[in-house]
Amino acid sequence: MKILYAVQGTGNGHLSRALEVVPCLQQIAQVDILVSGTQGDLKLPFPVTYSLKGLSFIFGKSGGIDLWKTLSKAKLGALGRTINQLPVEQYDLVINDFEPVSAWACHLKNLPCIALSHQAAVISGKAPGSDQVEGLGRFILNHYAPATEKYGFHFQAYDDRTFTPVIRRAVREQEVINRGHYTVYLPAYDDARLIRRLSVFRDVQWDVFSKHNRKLHEVGNIRVQPIDADKFIGSMASSAGVLCGAGFETPAEALYLGKKLMVIPMKNQYEQFLNGLALADMGVPVIKSLKAKHQQKVFDWIYSGINVPVDYPDRTQEIVNLVASRHAPMAATADS
Repeated sequence: MKILYAVQGTGNGHLSRALEVVPCLQQIAQVDILVSGTQGDLKLPFPVTYSLKGLSFIFGKSGGIDLWKTLSKAKLGALGRTINQLPVEQYDLVINDFEPVSAWACHLKNLPCIALSHQAAVISGKAPGSDQVEGLGRFILNHYAPATEKYGFHFQAYDDRTFTPVIRRAVREQEVINRGHYTVYLPAYDDARLIRRLSVFRDVQWDVFSKHNRKLHEVGNIRVQPIDADKFIGSMASSAGVLCGAGFETPAEALYLGKKLMVIPMKNQYEQFLNGLALADMGVPVIKSLKAKHQQKVFDWIYSGINVPVDYPDRTQEIVNLVASRHAPMAATADS
């Protein structure tokens, strides 16, 4: 059996999940990997068959997605040609983690495309707030990477096609301690804004991981360093708490590590809005921005916040086997 596993490369969450999903797929099939997108910091330790520009969301510097820059950098003509040329018909199964090129290639050629992504769970109708997204937000979630069947990951298993998060082995193997600092990952904010807002809390040691600089530097009680996957995991595992965007993987990993968590959903990012609703439903504090009017909530979280217990077992191989057994052609499965 030959599988195309297609991964969205914007941000690090999809790539983090791929680190665990790909070896499980390789246990049952020959696997080609496709990555599209330009905003990720992680590098996959597997050969990537297709590395494509795709259609990336561009982070701004004041807390959100820069929609204008996203649209201005999108070369739709070239994207269309890439979609038409991708040979999805050569594969027995296409599994898609919110990746638009392979999804649309399957859609235009009337071929099955199986979503295995967080976004599939977000719009399943069972997750908190999934009926609240209208207009552009719903359109993007439903049409960015169309699929014929959908399976999803979320902070809780809301139905029989939604699974708890895939936690990286590197996270599962961490020694969990508390050295007192707070780990920060807010890629939609620039360093100057973060330093200005976080320096208000003078008694707190902040360990900030930034997409906007390449050198480690310290300003008072704030340590700013470039993204490094191993250092970031170590910082989270030894922290008192994690302040981050309302993406999926980083909040899930913080919860798994037993850390108290506060999230700030990105502006103009409807998936993060919905994630914020789901996390708030679990008891995780959610604030709209780092503006001064939210300082008291941050203060309360630092000095009286508690961790939210979760149970995230390692079921990745079981999930991959389930999806393949349901959707791979019988002849291909037998040949594998």
